[in-house]
Amino acid sequence: MQIPDIIIAIDGYSSTGKSSFAKLIAKESGFLYLDSGALYRGVTLFAMENGLIDSGNNIREDKLAAALKTLDIHFENIGGKTMTFMGDRCIENEIRTLGVSGKVSPIATLPVVREYVDKRIRDLGKGKRIVVDGRDIGSTVFPDAELKIFMTADRNVRAMRRMKEMQGKGENVTFDEVLRNVTDRDYIDSNRAASPLSKADDAIVLDNSDMTIEEQMVWLKELLARKFGTPGNDGSAEA
Repeated sequence: MQIPDIIIAIDGYSSTGKSSFAKLIAKESGFLYLDSGALYRGVTLFAMENGLIDSGNNIREDKLAAALKTLDIHFENIGGKTMTFMGDRCIENEIRTLGVSGKVSPIATLPVVREYVDKRIRDLGKGKRIVVDGRDIGSTVFPDAELKIFMTADRNVRAMRRMKEMQGKGENVTFDEVLRNVTDRDYIDSNRAASPLSKADDAIVLDNSDMTIEEQMVWLKELLARKFGTPGNDGSAEA
């Protein structure tokens, strides 16, 4: 897939498949994929393991802020897949559990955490040719990104997708539990004081409630052909 040297910012609600979509774009275009959500989840896992967030989601902000000065959460390419590491420990599976999902939104509301993640993402994006997904990538982190996509889907569809993904990894979760988590995250993400979830004015909405990942890629190629004159799905370029 031919794409010019741009930044692709993908924002949207939880469990809309932003990461899967972004990863496939990166694979087909040779772009670097940056998972901002994994960075937030990594910070959340660190806070949970070090007693910096309790069962009531009360956070010891001062200690977390101090820890972020030296906390090393980064990405490594393992067998062609982008994996999340905390130091030399792979935490990719641990950060995808329902326990982390239930606490990531309160952690992500903290300005000091957002600054930590935004700086890492911006440093990696200086050379462009990146695709990044998150909640405020197009509106806050990369407001000048050449292509902004905002993903949404029916809440029940999102909960069902998330439940199947988690059950596939061996987690014993129910639909109601996952739906409650998705609903809570929607509210927290949309109402937080620091960089709330919002659609950038120039973002293009992708509602994938009834779309496969293959259909989403067809949609993207048609969009790229219209916007940048790249080869479309039939191999031709559009003006």
